[in-house]
Amino acid sequence: MPLDADTPLNSLGFAKPPADTRVVVAMSGGVDSSVVAAELASQGYDVVGVTLQLYDHGAALAKKGACCAGIDIHDARRVAEEMGFPHYVLDYENIFKETVIDEFADSYLAGATPVPCIRCNERVKFKDLLQTAKDLDADCMATGHYIQRKIGDRGPELHAGADPRRDQSYFLFSTTPEQLDYLRFPLGHLASKEDTRALAKKHGLVVADKPDSQDICFVPDGNYASVIEKLRPGAGEPGEIVHMDGRVLAQHDGVIHYTIGQRRGLGIGGLSVPLYVVRLDPDARQVVVGPKEALSTRIVPVREINWLGDEPFEARAEWPLSVKVRSTRPPREAILRPTGPTTAEVELFTPEEGVSPGQACVFYDTDSTRIYGGGWIWRG
Repeated sequence: MPLDADTPLNSLGFAKPPADTRVVVAMSGGVDSSVVAAELASQGYDVVGVTLQLYDHGAALAKKGACCAGIDIHDARRVAEEMGFPHYVLDYENIFKETVIDEFADSYLAGATPVPCIRCNERVKFKDLLQTAKDLDADCMATGHYIQRKIGDRGPELHAGADPRRDQSYFLFSTTPEQLDYLRFPLGHLASKEDTRALAKKHGLVVADKPDSQDICFVPDGNYASVIEKLRPGAGEPGEIVHMDGRVLAQHDGVIHYTIGQRRGLGIGGLSVPLYVVRLDPDARQVVVGPKEALSTRIVPVREINWLGDEPFEARAEWPLSVKVRSTRPPREAILRPTGPTTAEVELFTPEEGVSPGQACVFYDTDSTRIYGGGWIWRG
């Protein structure tokens, strides 16, 4: 619909009344997406709630800490009933297994430390679900993510959430410009999670005090290794724990039980210097350990880059940015050097410890909250 200069934009950015604006809300059953749906419905928008059934195996159904469990589907449906808008459950189990779970298992087997929530956003929620929203003739799709979409000189920009404790930009770096044009993030400007819960209570939602999800939805007890062994029988083959200098220190019961930077649970006590996992070699079935300083990394190779800058990615030889190499760490100053259309070398001003293949490297503006995309760390 063309914009009319005399028609004010509604809160979702469309030049028409909320009642004439259809928005699909991706509802996980948690408080965040429930508040988004309730707020938009109360503002008079034509809301359609959609919940994805991604994983429905045994323990996951009864585990409250898992975002896609059966109880969450029930909670999403109750919120829709309370607020008076339609709600649909879509079975995406096969898509989710093929595009997220299988890669998660294979990445672990290859000695990487994957982040399946990013792949789920990229390959399921912001791809298949977004297309479903368009098929429903929705003007946009809204989610409960803590991230901001702002309109800049050249169109929509991705910005970090206003609350740095809740910011989810690390998990959404692969959002493309086309997706960003269609997506809305109504919670991104809120100062704290307490503000979200206050809105939930204002609407009388049954999920107002529901705990935040903590675990990956298909690993409800946090035991990655057991899930991988079920998906890939024989994955837990024993091998050696080897020092960087070549000494064999102990035996292990499977590379999948270890991650880069791990110190505890190695079974090699009694040494004068604490040792950490510095590398995993699944082909040789070796866990390589060394002193803490061996974890320090300055140069980080990155691939599969999604670029959200105004200029083309390869327009410059160097981009001065800040980067995050783990979701729990603050952005650090760095230089990004393109080496191809979707590959780059990141040089960190200050070395980081425990940089692991399979994790994301996300790019931030050094002077604002803007996100310039990111990519995946690999061995090089």
